[in-house]
Amino acid sequence: MIITVASYKGGVGKTTTAIHLANYFQTLAPTLLLDGDETRNATAWRDNGKLNAADENDPAKLPFKIADLNSAAMLAAKYAHVVIDTGQRPTDTDLKALADGCDLQVIPTVPTGIDTVGLVQTVNALREKALNTRYRVLITKAPPKPEHEAQRLRAHLTELDIPLFRSEIPRLKAFDKAFDSGVPVGEVKGDPNAVRAWKAYYAAGKEILNARAKQIRKGA
Repeated sequence: MIITVASYKGGVGKTTTAIHLANYFQTLAPTLLLDGDETRNATAWRDNGKLNAADENDPAKLPFKIADLNSAAMLAAKYAHVVIDTGQRPTDTDLKALADGCDLQVIPTVPTGIDTVGLVQTVNALREKALNTRYRVLITKAPPKPEHEAQRLRAHLTELDIPLFRSEIPRLKAFDKAFDSGVPVGEVKGDPNAVRAWKAYYAAGKEILNARAKQIRKGA
C-alpha cells in the first residue's frame, strides 16, 4: 500500500502523521517512509533517536526504514507499505499528482478557521479530478474539552461532504517529546498521555486499512 501525507499548510502535524502511520503499518509488514519534505523532519526524528542512544552501535529507535525520496525506485519494491512525507505547501497540481500515485492521500488539518478555507480550496481541486475515494482529511492537534473547535470543524467538513477520518489526533506535548527522543509517541517515558496519543494514530491506521479493503472489493 502507498500512502501519501500532504498538506497545503505547514504546522499541521504532517511529519508526525507520516511517522506514526509508518509505525502502525510496520506492525503489519515491512514499511518504508520516504522523506520528501525539504526540511527533512522525518529524517531528523530518526537521527534524534541515534543521538539519544546509549551506544553508537544501537539501532535506530524507529522500527521502520526512512529514506530520501530519491531512493524510492530502488527501495520501494522491498516493502509491503510505503508512506511518503511530501513537501510543504504543494500546489493543486501537486496534490492531484500525489493522489493519482497512491492508494490513499492523508491530508492533516488543524481546527482553525483560516486553515479551513485553504483546506476547502484543496479539496475542491481534488474533486475536479474525481479523486474523492483517494483522499481523507485527518483532524490533528484537536484541543481538549471544553474547547469545541475540532467538533465545529468536523461538522463543517461533514456538511461539505468531505471525506474524514473518524479518528482525530489530540493536541499533546507527548508528540514533541517523541520527536526530541527520536521514538514513536507510544514509547515516550514519563508522560501519561503518550499511550493515548499512540492509540489515536493506531485508530487512524486501522481506518486506512479498512478503507483500502473496501477499495479492493470495489476493484479500485
